[in-house]
Amino acid sequence: MQLFCSSADLKAFERRLTEYVSCLQPATGRWRMILIVVSVCTATGAWNWLIDPDTQKVSFFSSLWNHPFFTISCVTLIGLFFAGIHKRVVAPSMCLFYSVCCYY
Repeated sequence: MQLFCSSADLKAFERRLTEYVSCLQPATGRWRMILIVVSVCTATGAWNWLIDPDTQKVSFFSSLWNHPFFTISCVTLIGLFFAGIHKRVVAPSMCLFYSVCCYY
């Protein structure tokens, strides 16, 4: 009887965990897309900022002022990380990993 209860509890746990992770997937996908877009914008802006010959001739803040695309995308990326986007992107896998480790 004990083995049957344990098996039923495990199946209920897996079913509930699958339901919870599947609920998180749409939001996680949106956050991943936002992170990818902002990261690509930051990388593109950084490349343009670095290959600009005037970057070496002017001060750091003047250089940032001359490249608003890079500045805005970099500030946005930093803001997203401070807002916790890294936690939102990996939330389903973290939840699954910790739940399985704790249960077994």
